Amino acid sequence: MEYRYDVTGLGNAIVDVIARTEDEFLRRHGLAKGAMTLISGDVADRLYADMGPAIEVSGGSAANTMAGIASLGGRAAYMGRVFADQLGQVFRHDIRATGVAFETAAATSGPPTARCLIFVTADAQRTMQTYLGACVDFGPDDVSAAVIEASRIVYLEGYLWDKAQAKEAFRKAARVAHASGNKVALSLSDAFCVDRHRAEFLALIEDGVDIVIANESEIKSLWQVAAFDDAVAACRLRGDRIWALTRSEKGSVVIGAGACDAVPAEQVARLVDTTGAGDLYAAGFLLSLAQDRPLPECARIGHICASEVISH
Repeated sequence: MEYRYDVTGLGNAIVDVIARTEDEFLRRHGLAKGAMTLISGDVADRLYADMGPAIEVSGGSAANTMAGIASLGGRAAYMGRVFADQLGQVFRHDIRATGVAFETAAATSGPPTARCLIFVTADAQRTMQTYLGACVDFGPDDVSAAVIEASRIVYLEGYLWDKAQAKEAFRKAARVAHASGNKVALSLSDAFCVDRHRAEFLALIEDGVDIVIANESEIKSLWQVAAFDDAVAACRLRGDRIWALTRSEKGSVVIGAGACDAVPAEQVARLVDTTGAGDLYAAGFLLSLAQDRPLPECARIGHICASEVISH
């Protein structure tokens, strides 16, 4: 079958607002360093008013992954909800400019476009404060069946799994993908997402997911184990799926087709900013998988992409 897209992502359409900051700023505002925290619109306005000079660019985890795929020469599409406001225009312009197809209509009622305030400290850690805004209203009507049918892999962002209409959007995308013989991938996104939705994530994986991408803390949370090796063992019992488990500088472990391979991380000469490492690993991994490369090679290319993005 001829596919129009290698990968299509569904996720929170967010404008990233990125600024360098000091640890004192984090302490003053009571921010948990290195974590992603959901905030209200009022808190977002207060932090934005106090933060230093910033760069505004379309983002969100799955959107970053789709942009990464496009930068590698892959064919990517994206579905996410923005409002008809200035940040919504920024998001639409930026993601299309990377070569990603984005046709989701802008909302004309409801909350404004989401934004993620990212504070990067001197040690390259990023602290994210996210106001989800219009994202929370993403639903089945925002899912294009025609695009899903034309996509070899459909990538679902765990961050979006919260409200009932978003869950139904995921289920619709998975049904359409599998009816067309296509694959469904899920990112667990963050350990706090897993803690909140563990039972539902497990049910979704059992019923409608072929590929799971998770970091060490997320996969341990999913299986409620303390040791990474125990989480790997649990994944191997479900070897009918593909598991890509990242471990930062320790590389990743990929499981599938009866094999379990540890793949080392790429060396980075200068670590500048860890923002986007997991998203770009997913880009390299998923595009390589869509090209039928062996799993260890998919992981190796994912690590190359991650090492590139964290070096600047």
